[in-house]
Amino acid sequence: MSHVLLIDDDERLAELLGRHFDKYGIGLESATRPSDGLARLARGGIDLVILDVMLPEMDGFEVCRAIRARSDIPVIMLTARGEVMDRVVGLELGADDYLPKPFEVRELVARIQRILKRAAPHGDVWQFGALRIDTQMQSAQFANAPLELTAMEYRLLVLLAGQPGKTFSRDEILAALKGIDTEIQSRAVDILVSRLRHKLNSGDFIKTVRGAGYCFVGRPE
Repeated sequence: MSHVLLIDDDERLAELLGRHFDKYGIGLESATRPSDGLARLARGGIDLVILDVMLPEMDGFEVCRAIRARSDIPVIMLTARGEVMDRVVGLELGADDYLPKPFEVRELVARIQRILKRAAPHGDVWQFGALRIDTQMQSAQFANAPLELTAMEYRLLVLLAGQPGKTFSRDEILAALKGIDTEIQSRAVDILVSRLRHKLNSGDFIKTVRGAGYCFVGRPE
């Protein structure tokens, strides 16, 4: 069973999600205050966080920043406002997905399942110079140091590195990842690529193909 932590001050939402999640084998814990949520997360045993933007004590963006300072656990952000800029900010802070309220519970469940699955194309170890990707363990290293990647960053890396030299358009990346809010479209892809490049210490592994998209240029060893 997967264990999800909801940080949202709406107690009714926790009750609603709890009833539905049981049907899909997802255990739910909830916290109405960010401090309580961060304390629960620190104790471990949580696979994914659902995080509201509008919270007491601090907003969801600050909470997401605090989570990312200590963990790469998947984060889905919720907002009642549904503003595109809010979603962009959430992605820039390292959120894996963004869902505006109101939403269908089944859609949220589908997004949780996709993110937690993080299915690699096959179990194998790919070596590209200083970059090592273990698709069986779903992990990556650069210069022998573990890369702290979010679920979406890892999926993007596996997608591109799985076919070196192939240029993926932004639409193809969006379709393959299936977790980014498509209303953001190319902006979301650019943010993800930028974040991944930064974690690869630039690395020159991901090339921008002007007017076409992105391709992975590392040579497998």
